[in-house]
Amino acid sequence: MKLSDALFMIRPSKTYPTYWEYQGQPVLLLGGSKEDNLFQIADLKDHLDLLASVGGNVIRNTMSDRDPGDLYAYARKANGQFELDQWNPDYWDRFEACLRLTSERGIIVQLEVWDRFDYSREPWKTHPFNPSNNDHLPTDTTGLESEYPQHPNTDRQPFFHTIPGMNGYRAPLDRLRAYQEAYVAKLLSIALAFDHVLYCINNETSTEPAWGAFWIRFIKERAALAGREVWVTDMFDDFHKGEDSRMIPVVTQHPEIYDFFDISQVNSRSFGFAHWEKLQFLITQARRYPRPANHTKIYSDGQTGFGSGTPQDGIERFWRNLMGGSASARFHRPPAGIGLNPLAQQCIRTARWVEKWIAFWEMEPAMDEIVPPAATNNQAYLTRTADLRYLLFLPYGEAVSLTLQERPGQQGWQLRWTDIWTGEESPAETLKIASPLRVTAPQPRASVAVLQPLG
Repeated sequence: MKLSDALFMIRPSKTYPTYWEYQGQPVLLLGGSKEDNLFQIADLKDHLDLLASVGGNVIRNTMSDRDPGDLYAYARKANGQFELDQWNPDYWDRFEACLRLTSERGIIVQLEVWDRFDYSREPWKTHPFNPSNNDHLPTDTTGLESEYPQHPNTDRQPFFHTIPGMNGYRAPLDRLRAYQEAYVAKLLSIALAFDHVLYCINNETSTEPAWGAFWIRFIKERAALAGREVWVTDMFDDFHKGEDSRMIPVVTQHPEIYDFFDISQVNSRSFGFAHWEKLQFLITQARRYPRPANHTKIYSDGQTGFGSGTPQDGIERFWRNLMGGSASARFHRPPAGIGLNPLAQQCIRTARWVEKWIAFWEMEPAMDEIVPPAATNNQAYLTRTADLRYLLFLPYGEAVSLTLQERPGQQGWQLRWTDIWTGEESPAETLKIASPLRVTAPQPRASVAVLQPLG
């Protein structure tokens, strides 16, 4: 790969290392989609066109195969058994098409190699690696069972313990690991030809970090042999615990392994100002050795019982994530998120509207300039740039008092509002200097405002 090619690939920004750059320019990654394993859907092109039309530029693509109509990576024999030494070309054609279509639209792909939900309960019963479904990995040789009925967070599946030194490792699992390595090598033989792919090893893993670290090294070594530089991380389930997470210190203290943070799990089980506090803790950890912090999942559809929240919670998490210093924000697919529904589309459009006035990577939180108790009761969130341009988010509209900093000789403020739910922009208005400055949203629902100094 030529140096000029490397400079235009997706990579942490040289100027703003906690954000990404692509094609040589800083970029904020925003997205939402109706499915996670988008390479498997029939109307992929139309869905990507919709995403791009509203300003979206990132998708999550899990290499998952558990939904009706999904293809598996392996060919089948006449008796229905999978042939693990023979690929299913249609599966890989779908994958390559997804990468080509996203590349053509400037849409970044955050690719997840393993999704633990594919390897337990009902999905495992039909999976190619299940010993009941192939002649290559018999139970009496590998120890793999035909059923794993527990939730995958119990970490009972030997599939995720094939690395020597892991607690659940047994030598017979080497045979399984050989097939795993062949699968990842095949994936990379396609993905490494593209410059817009980020790699995440797992979906919300609860397995010990040695599993993901092995695959991170595997991917980086294969990329280096191909003359490519890639950016890889892992996604840990317990990040939703904030300061009580056992895995956050692992990622924080090992920037040589984890090239960026995926902090998606903070978007479940956390609400209101508590979400902001956990987010700020995570962002602080990511900045100790400066790296981007991504949210490939924002939970928000209200149809799950573990803490996904409502669409209103999704709006709030999206905007707190952006104002708190995150490098990407993507709405999770239904039923755990709002996907790319009209509300998600409008959030993305509104964020792009903000970028006309302020770049998110220029902002820092300014919560101390909100008159208490609005700063701690989920009424208002405020950020500012070094030259004193402000972004204000009011989750429920209403009014708030601000003690804004002012430039020497400043004569007032220009204020612009957008209604997040509808996208309606209010006419710009001029406010006189005051401290505190009282601002009121034009409507009693989630709104953002840009304030710029005059004079």
